[in-house]
Amino acid sequence: MPREIITLQLGQCGNQIGFEFWKQLCAEHGISPEGIVEEFATEGTDRKDVFFYQADDEHYIPRAVLLDLEPRVIHTILNSPYANLYNPENIYLSEHGGGAGNNWASGFSQGEKIHEDIFDIIDREADGSDIVCHSLIPFSLTFEEHLDEMSDVVVQPYNSLLTLKRLTQNADCVVVLDNTALNRIATDRLHIQKPSFSQINQLVSTIMSASTTTLRYPGYMNNDLIGLIASLIPTPRLHFLMTGYTPLTTDQAVASVRKTTVLDVMRRLLQPKNVMVSTGRDRQTNHCYIAILNIIQGEVDPTQVHKSLQRIRERKLANFIPWGPASIQVALSRRSPYLPSAHRVSGLMMANHTSISSLFERTCRQYDKLRKREAFLEQFRKEDIFKDNFDELDNSREVVQQLVDEYSAATRPDYISWGTQEQ
Repeated sequence: MPREIITLQLGQCGNQIGFEFWKQLCAEHGISPEGIVEEFATEGTDRKDVFFYQADDEHYIPRAVLLDLEPRVIHTILNSPYANLYNPENIYLSEHGGGAGNNWASGFSQGEKIHEDIFDIIDREADGSDIVCHSLIPFSLTFEEHLDEMSDVVVQPYNSLLTLKRLTQNADCVVVLDNTALNRIATDRLHIQKPSFSQINQLVSTIMSASTTTLRYPGYMNNDLIGLIASLIPTPRLHFLMTGYTPLTTDQAVASVRKTTVLDVMRRLLQPKNVMVSTGRDRQTNHCYIAILNIIQGEVDPTQVHKSLQRIRERKLANFIPWGPASIQVALSRRSPYLPSAHRVSGLMMANHTSISSLFERTCRQYDKLRKREAFLEQFRKEDIFKDNFDELDNSREVVQQLVDEYSAATRPDYISWGTQEQ
């Protein structure tokens, strides 16, 4: 039985992405912006209760908690047609409303003061669920970390390392996206000249909804979040995943419709140009896949899947770790019957690939340049956590370097013994 998932939306990015995510889920389940099931969707066989629950008047409410230190984005949501969708008791705005000013230390200090109020909201939401499987946090803790190569925030390397330490030590699974890849895909694949934040967020919401289809339209396998990611993460620290999706189409029009097959979709998912992270893995390196899960949507004959996997292995289209099996898992999922699709088959790849470490290496290099000059540290020194020293920064750098080293070791046959020695 699929279990409930609570979604936490943190900060500007988390709430903007979360807003698009709930719009997408409402459309896929035939739920109106007010939470009412549309007449055409009353006989659906989908599992709305994974992400929604019903109020006493039977309208649907997202299992979502919206949190922010400044009010702009949440006020935008509350002034939208979806304002009545959310539970107002699950929306938390800081009394001061000043935000963190892109300063991790400021956000941390404010979080220490308000964390009890936030945990009360989360506990109350969890108590309203029968069985909580996990929490899904767009772009922050356990779901997605937004590593923005094009960021104009001068302290971004500090912020990223401090966050990556927590994601490494405390998260079970992190799906990584970066703006460089998202903008490239929007420009090259969707033919959008200058992608807006809204268009990028719609792209991300497509990925998020596709990754949860087996939970919302359950079959025989991958019916809960734990089962979904278990095969992708063989060791605890190597839990940073990348995604790919094909075919992509714009909302405005389907510019070109081609014939899609299971083999065509699975082959395209392995191409770097369809992956939502820019790691340079198309170059000659030792990097390799640890595991792959392909979620194939549409009317698919299972025998096609078997034949496609055989062809991929014969052509050696994917290079896998030398210390484990070449694991390509495939989950078949139904599509929403309420949204038209121009393609017979579509697919999402969730992959654990060692080249993800190149993003962390880049962040470390950027950090080292700033730290060497002790640049922009004054605003961090104002907060208690850095009042006496910057040990927390340097410790975060060390944790991320250890993560990079482990991903590098995972490309070698002796990784298992390396891990034992490290412990």
